[in-house]
Amino acid sequence: MGIADDAVEVRAQGWRTLAALHGMIEAELERALAASVDLSVVEYTVLDALNRQDGWHMRMQQLARAAALSPSATTRLVNRLEDRALLTRILCADDRRGIYTELTPAGRALYERARPIHDETLERVLAEAADQPELSPVVEALHGAAVPAAG
Repeated sequence: MGIADDAVEVRAQGWRTLAALHGMIEAELERALAASVDLSVVEYTVLDALNRQDGWHMRMQQLARAAALSPSATTRLVNRLEDRALLTRILCADDRRGIYTELTPAGRALYERARPIHDETLERVLAEAADQPELSPVVEALHGAAVPAAG
């Protein structure tokens, strides 16, 4: 095995470690959100993305990118959330093909109840992962990335 092969293996191992951490986090978030507020992780992600708009709305394409979903999966998800009165769609006045999505008051209230559960679960899982030698470097990198550099 040459140096280039070693570098590929290091990257592959890093990816496997990151995937393992992601799986742990997602499974715990899924369990906590479903049990507490009847939301899936992807539903929470959509509510979070819309909440970050500070009262503005998002185009469906933007929402699809934010939730890492295909356009058709995004449409199905938006339909489900709209049926639950958590968000609403608005036709673009300038472009009738454009559809915007925004939180309803019920959606914002549910998001506000879900956010502490999400954040506490994320912190707990990251703390548990930090105690696992194979995951701790990734957790440290995440914590380092979240802190702005002093300048």
